[in-house]
Amino acid sequence: MSTLNKPNEEPLFAELLTKALDQELSEQEQQLFQTLLAKHPEWRQEWLKQKKLKEVMQTMKFKNPPSEIWDTYWVKVYNRIERGLAWILFSIGAIIVLIYSFYHLVDKILTDPELNPLLKTAILMLIAGLAILTVSVIREKLFVRKKDPYKEVQR
Repeated sequence: MSTLNKPNEEPLFAELLTKALDQELSEQEQQLFQTLLAKHPEWRQEWLKQKKLKEVMQTMKFKNPPSEIWDTYWVKVYNRIERGLAWILFSIGAIIVLIYSFYHLVDKILTDPELNPLLKTAILMLIAGLAILTVSVIREKLFVRKKDPYKEVQR
């Protein structure tokens, strides 16, 4: 142990500190831990702080909310699940209808012999651009809504 200096002892102390807080030190580790505490007074202070913090954390308890809060909570959870499911079904249905409509629109455009090829290409580019733009805007709105740190702030 005498060959160790403070920077080399720090990881060992951190490991022993964790084990000491969890009361998992072996006899040999307990002796080594006490030696390190005696050698470094600032680590003894850290040990005492961590020990006190653990005692405080073990005595802390969550305050139970009143029953009225729980009643409204479950109603809100049910509403959110119900609306979430409704939006999922609506979205799937809308996607199927849009894909079907776009497929038939593109099919009609491509198979129409009277349309100029340049006009066919322009219409297809317009449809593709609109589809990409729509998906991009929806994706961005959903992403911003999830990551918005101010979404809970009321004006």
